[in-house]
Formats: sequence, C-alpha cells, structure tokens
Amino acid sequence: MTINTTPEAPTSNKLDEQVTYDPNHLLDSLIDKLHLKNDAALSRSLEVAPPVISKIRHRRLPVGASLLIRMHEVSDLTIRELRALMGDRREKFRISDKQFKPKDKIEAEKLK
Repeated sequence: MTINTTPEAPTSNKLDEQVTYDPNHLLDSLIDKLHLKNDAALSRSLEVAPPVISKIRHRRLPVGASLLIRMHEVSDLTIRELRALMGDRREKFRISDKQFKPKDKIEAEKLK
C-alpha cells in the first residue's frame, strides 16, 4: 500500500476568485470621486446623518436602495457601477414574498 504524502496543487475555488462585499471600497471611491475630505463631508453630500456612514463602514447597516439612489444622483455613477464598487455582482435580486404580506399575516404564520 502506497501513501502519497506530497501536497497537491491548490485547486481554484470560484468563491475565492469572487470579489467580496466591501462597503468601505464604495465609500472611499465616492469620497475620491467627489473630492471630499472625509466621511463627514460624504454624509453632508448624501444628506444623511454621519452615524449612517459609520454604521455602513462598520457593516452594521447595509447600503439601502434609497441611499444607493442618492449616491447615484450625486456621483453620476450608475447603480450597477456603485454595486460593483461594493462587490455586489448579482444580476438579479430575490425578494422574499414576506415583504409583500401585511404584518398581521406574517405574525399569524409565526404563531403556527
């Protein structure tokens, strides 16, 4: 019986090749494009409170649709370009059917 002890060549993994979600890259790119000094200036430009930018940067808050649209308006970058800057490469979005149900139906389903 022979045991092969030589390490195999690492195989390519598609997950490793994908760019990961990084909202900091998006925020930094906007600061550069708009010639701003810092996150506080970016928050003023986007007309959001400074803690919103901080929470996004620390991944406690996702970049919402309304903020993405505001980023598009002030930067003239397309939504696709903005999503690409933060590493979102999805072609389609899946929306849960729960988002369209009234809250009382959702609560009733939880009790089942």
